[in-house]
Amino acid sequence: MTACATEPPSTPPSTGGADAVPGAGCAITADGAYAARLVRDGDSCFPERWTLDGPEPYAVPLPGSRPERPGTEVQPMGDGRVLIHRPAEHRHAFALLYPTGPGTGEMPLGAVECPEPGTRLTLLPPAPGGGRAYALAGGPRSGVVWRVAGGPAGPERLAEVPGRCSGGVWLDGTGRLLALDRELGGRTKTVVVDLEHGEVSPLLQITEGSDDRLLLADPDSGLLLISSDAPSPGQERLGWGVLGSTLPVRFPECLRVPECAVTPFAIQPGQVLVPENCAVGLRIDGAFGTWVGTWRPAERRVRHLPAPEGWLAGAGVWTREGVLRLPYATQATPCGVADLAVPPCTAPDGGAGAAPGAGGTGAGEGGAAHGGKDATPGGTGAAPGSVAPVAQREPPVRPVARPVPLQQAPLGRLVTN
Repeated sequence: MTACATEPPSTPPSTGGADAVPGAGCAITADGAYAARLVRDGDSCFPERWTLDGPEPYAVPLPGSRPERPGTEVQPMGDGRVLIHRPAEHRHAFALLYPTGPGTGEMPLGAVECPEPGTRLTLLPPAPGGGRAYALAGGPRSGVVWRVAGGPAGPERLAEVPGRCSGGVWLDGTGRLLALDRELGGRTKTVVVDLEHGEVSPLLQITEGSDDRLLLADPDSGLLLISSDAPSPGQERLGWGVLGSTLPVRFPECLRVPECAVTPFAIQPGQVLVPENCAVGLRIDGAFGTWVGTWRPAERRVRHLPAPEGWLAGAGVWTREGVLRLPYATQATPCGVADLAVPPCTAPDGGAGAAPGAGGTGAGEGGAAHGGKDATPGGTGAAPGSVAPVAQREPPVRPVARPVPLQQAPLGRLVTN
């Protein structure tokens, strides 16, 4: 992460009790064609655009007329331009950068004023399609979603959500449905904002007293990566569910790596109707450093892989064919991409690979991931893709968290499962 990059709107919760990890400092378009980051140059920073969809990745520096200030954010657009967000006290200016021979062209887009104390405006993740960009102004009493690029004229206020808002996950392939984590009444739940109509609807509430957040979503399959303390009050757990499904949320035991922070950062697209086969990229931070994990809901283990040297930790994108592309930068290779080919989905075996240098194997999944009775009276919950009987795989001594249902929301039916 570069010194000038800001943290994401909401640092994803992690397992294992480790401290929160910083953001990647590198944004990638939804289709994986372009990336953008801030690069350190002495005591200052400048934007840099990476082209990733050619025969070889290459970087184009986009320095401005003056060094960028701390707090600046950049985001690639689908046409190769780079959106830059420059905060200055309560005013947030936006512009599009593009190469012009030896220099950098800049097209101002306007500014957003945030005079209310305690309000923080940050860019939301790159939107599907790459033609528009959005920002969230999160204040103590409400959050406002702005379209800051791709609109008819300058920044446009789209919707206001009561409560303290953070996060930001796209639920569809058109950039219409945005999920936000909203803190209201002392509890955090995920809501859906329809940016076309400005409507807000509930999406995720596992129990009334739990803090439930949406971390990632795949519009093709409907796979959701969730953080909640519902199965373990006071402790965040990683779980998964399917948008629009009646199956319960699962909290696999294999996603709990002792003394490590586990942060999902990418989901394999294109797995229509088979969300359990989607590969998920995990950033794992522990005493042995930072490495990469891959996991599928149908496989009850995490594969632990060494990260490439200079990995822009937490940044990456999956191809539809199951290749995880990880951007990295070293002195010898200032712009590189490492492709990790993950084996096809196999039958679950309950094991997990060993963390680098850990000298042991990870724990298998617990009953929350395997099924058993869910929190709905009379309900059952076999995990999608489960093969072996539940009773043979539950730990005989360790207590197992119970799966809990994903509350269905009206907007959930708009997304194909």
